[in-house]
Amino acid sequence: MSVESGARDNRPLIDRFGREITYLRVSVTDRCDLRCNYCMPEKMRFLPRADLLTLEELEQLVTAFILRGVRKIRLTGGEPLVRKGIDTLIDRLGEQVASGVLEEITLTTNGTQLARHARRLARAGVKRINVSLDTLNPRKFHEITRRDALADVLRGINAAQAEGIRIKLNTVALKDINEDELPAMIAWAHAQGHDMTLIEIMPMGDVGADRYDQYLPLSEVRAGLEENWTLKPLMMRTGGPARYVEIEETGGKLGFITPLTHNFCDGCNRVRLTCTGQLYMCLGQEDRMDLRAVLRDQGSVAINAALDRAILQKPKGHDFAIDRQAQKPAVLRTMSLTGG
Repeated sequence: MSVESGARDNRPLIDRFGREITYLRVSVTDRCDLRCNYCMPEKMRFLPRADLLTLEELEQLVTAFILRGVRKIRLTGGEPLVRKGIDTLIDRLGEQVASGVLEEITLTTNGTQLARHARRLARAGVKRINVSLDTLNPRKFHEITRRDALADVLRGINAAQAEGIRIKLNTVALKDINEDELPAMIAWAHAQGHDMTLIEIMPMGDVGADRYDQYLPLSEVRAGLEENWTLKPLMMRTGGPARYVEIEETGGKLGFITPLTHNFCDGCNRVRLTCTGQLYMCLGQEDRMDLRAVLRDQGSVAINAALDRAILQKPKGHDFAIDRQAQKPAVLRTMSLTGG
């Protein structure tokens, strides 16, 4: 990947609210080897492979963003490590980290494929990753993911840590499913040297489940944690929406992502590129730009103008809501299509 090639345009991407876009989340596939019940239906219909951007097209689009000031790239899915050839793209992005053009490349993974990729990730310069893990109980893991893969995930976490990659666990808080386990999971994560982030369920896509019954407000979770632990607010930010505390008793960091109880959009510096080349300016809105069509019909020279138009469409924030009266998802696309 060469950020020196093509027509150079170094103008930063700034939306109409004055927010500079420096963080790109790239979904490399909509496919996943788990079927988490809050994310997708059991019989998920994945996209035809012809609809997906090739790795070369992904590289072209990512390069355009880098030229316009993006400094952090996160690869997502689906499950990014099931995409054939993904190691090559990670290696190419790693070259830009080594040269100083990119500040960071990281990824969000479910961990099932991590054991066999950990060494390659570390060699490419990946310093930290997020692993989605909602329970340490094998029975609950199967209930949530519809697969028996907890041992694979834990093996992957250990392999990545052995390669010097920092792990942050992402845990969706699920009412009556894992809420009683959250304190123990936090204590375990911190004892292993991992940070952790709790996430409120997001109303995205029709997954055949009642989101209202799954929804657990993190304000309630935090109040419960504070009955036994001392939570000290931190000013640290990692480029994402989490707000962090340090737990005095465990010595570890805990993040809260609260799209429902507390809107986190004021400082949003990111956009999402899907595996089909759709650029979403907001996770919770439908505004998008079809960069695949621009790239295939007009070529790479037209991308910069498309990016300018797209960023001006970026909304101030999302409109997520969950209640008994509004059972429809806030947006129809699933998280696996948008990119986690």
